[in-house]
Amino acid sequence: MKKYLTAVVAVAAVATLAAPATATAETTATLATRTTVTATTAVAPEAKTTPVRAAFAPTPIRTVRPGERVDAGKGWTVWLTRQGKYWSGPDGFENFRSVVDGNIDRSRPGVSHQSEGDQNGVFHSGLYYGTRDAGRVELTDADGRKTAATLVALPGRSDWGVWYVHTGPSEGSPAVALYDRSGKLLADLPAWDF
Repeated sequence: MKKYLTAVVAVAAVATLAAPATATAETTATLATRTTVTATTAVAPEAKTTPVRAAFAPTPIRTVRPGERVDAGKGWTVWLTRQGKYWSGPDGFENFRSVVDGNIDRSRPGVSHQSEGDQNGVFHSGLYYGTRDAGRVELTDADGRKTAATLVALPGRSDWGVWYVHTGPSEGSPAVALYDRSGKLLADLPAWDF
């Protein structure tokens, strides 16, 4: 053992003597610091990490004039008046959901949901209301897939607006959630089977 220790000391001495004569104390100190940091990092226990929540991305709200027709895709159209939400499908039949008849309570946040579809897909739409800080309406299907809806409102930052989105065919009604601009849940409707 003494023979091996002497050999290690001799190798270290040769390495020190073989170092360039221009090496400064600063370089040596830097190398020593790097070695220490590397050694410390190598033996340090694993740091605990906290999962970072993905940044919430609010949906832009499209402002439209009263009565302005919005192409919602796949033959669907939506439009808003001061009285409420209108929509029509590929068959041309028009529907209406009032915001002034007392069926919704605009004094607190809420969301409604109407849907129509077939084996090719479903058109979902509804009202969001009771807030001037709407940020997103999101549908969650039975498999946990989330789909963000398009938001439409009248000028003047009204306390209500319309949302719509297309999804594939489904065996029930998805859950619908209304979030504010910061990502806080304001209101939701649970999923249900037909």
